[in-house]
Amino acid sequence: MSTWPPILTRSSPGMSLDGSCSRATADVFPRSLAEAAERHLPAWAGKLTPHVLRHFCASQLYLAGMGLFAIQELLGHAWTGTTARYIHVHGTHVEDAWVVGQQRAADRWKGLAR
Repeated sequence: MSTWPPILTRSSPGMSLDGSCSRATADVFPRSLAEAAERHLPAWAGKLTPHVLRHFCASQLYLAGMGLFAIQELLGHAWTGTTARYIHVHGTHVEDAWVVGQQRAADRWKGLAR
């Protein structure tokens, strides 16, 4: 069983023989993510990358109600078309939105009908 937070030793990545820390390299996050996926999400081992996380986060933000333009700004995209390709929604998303909209309209009409 591993401990949290991890205990750094002289053999830990990024530690030199004298125990001092070194500068993080560009591959630290992808490598750490891959190691965490292997340990905690074995079905995603070799598949979970920072790019996949961008798609997942964009999709979750959109499903939670964040607008496309806000997600575009967050991801740093110049074009909304690029952002739209990042967002993956369930096949019934449009139908679900339609039903919710119809219910909202019906609720508004209730107060007007006599």
